[in-house]
This record gives sequence, structure tokens and C-alpha cells, in this order.
Amino acid sequence: MNRSVLVAVPGGFVILAVGVLSLLTPSRPAPARNAAAKPAPPAPPPVSDLSAGALPTTASPEPRAPKRAAPKPANAPAPAEPEAPAPSTDAGVLHIDADVPGAQVFLDRVFLGTAPVDAPSVKPGTHQLNVSAQGWEGISDPITVTPGPRDILVKLKEVRLDAHIDVVHKHRIGSCKGRLVATPQGLRYDTADKGDAFSAALLDVDGFEVDYLQKNLKVQVKKGKKYDFTDPDGSADRLFVFHRDVDKARARLKQGDPPAGAK
Repeated sequence: MNRSVLVAVPGGFVILAVGVLSLLTPSRPAPARNAAAKPAPPAPPPVSDLSAGALPTTASPEPRAPKRAAPKPANAPAPAEPEAPAPSTDAGVLHIDADVPGAQVFLDRVFLGTAPVDAPSVKPGTHQLNVSAQGWEGISDPITVTPGPRDILVKLKEVRLDAHIDVVHKHRIGSCKGRLVATPQGLRYDTADKGDAFSAALLDVDGFEVDYLQKNLKVQVKKGKKYDFTDPDGSADRLFVFHRDVDKARARLKQGDPPAGAK
């Protein structure tokens, strides 16, 4: 900034510019403007000297590419089903059939299927065979199984009967004890009294009636005697069951069904 100085001299004032004096003063360098100081570059790291025992600088690991799932083969074949084990040579192999189509077959209360059916591996020994069909009387028989194959034909159409009961035959005077036995081939009375014993075909029995209240069974043999049987214990239950089974077999024989065991 220039300053003016008044100097008195004879005859007037002289204005001296102070700025002239500044010309005589040596100039100072102007300060540097606001320039951003640049930081010095960092010194390079010292070179590792492996021979001197210094540890080498560890390089950063390279990034690994992500694992990709293996592609599934197109139209891969389905796994093969395990084959059924072959039947043991020590077991029985049964082929069961019936004379009525669609009969249901059970072995030891296990349903095998409808006839004809196979049982490929049966343990040797005694087993219970049951065969039934709608409209026919079922059959339940024990069978003996041995190693190896065996064919079984169950004849539901045949008349099967195996019934027996102990009885007392009342005479006009006295009585005798014996046993009534019924099979498809006939009805017989076995007793120690030879005069009362008889044997007749089922269809040759004219009269065959049970009286539950009187607790007796009346049998009339064709061209023979009339018998009045009672239970030794005085019960009518066994007489009723025996009469029911025999009468059912008689009805089937009358309609033409063959008796079991007939040749």
C-alpha cells in the first residue's frame, strides 16, 4: 500500500510518494500459493534375502473357480430289480388247484391266492390247507409237505363226510351202547349187540330225524329196523350236530354230487 508524505520546503510542500522508497527496498519472494503438497512416494520394500534367513513375502492365493455339479446322464437306465431267490432244494414246491374256478387257497391261515396257485418254498412238515369257494362247502385238511414238487387238486364238488357220535339205542326192553359212524359211503351202527348193528348207504336211510326237545335221533333203515338213539350224557347238542352234517351230505348226494373217495 503506497503512503504519501508531506515535506515542507521553502515556497511550498512537496508530496513524496512513499512508494518510491519501496523501490529502493529489496523485494521479498512472494509466498507460494495454496498448493497441495504431494506426499513423497513410499520407499520400495527391501528385497528379501533368503540366504540371510529372511522370510519371503507370501503372495495372495489366486481365487478358485467354483465347482460345478457333474451333469446327469440323459436317459439313465433304471436300476435292475433283484431277482427272486430260487426255491431251496430242501423245501416243498406246491401247485394247488381246485375243481371250482376262483377258489381261495390258504396255507396255515395265510392267503396264497385263487386256484390255481403256487407255493414255491414251503418248509417240510405238517401244514393246514384251507380251500373255499362261494356256493360250496369249504375244505380244511392237514397236509404233509416233503422236499420237492407236489401237485394238489382239491375237489370241492365231492361230498365229504367224516362224522361219528357215541349213542345209546333204546330197545323195547333194555338198551345197548354203540357208535354211529357216517361217511359218504354210508351210515353204520357199531355195537357189541350184533342183532342191532347195521350198515346202509346214506340214500338207503328212509327216516333220519332229530328231536331236540326229546333229545333223541330217530333212524329208519330201508327194509330194516327203526332206531331211537340218545346221547349217553343226556345232551341233544351232539345229536343235533351229527344230524346236521349227515343230512347235508345226503342232500348233495341226492342232487348228483359224487362222494369223496369214489373210484
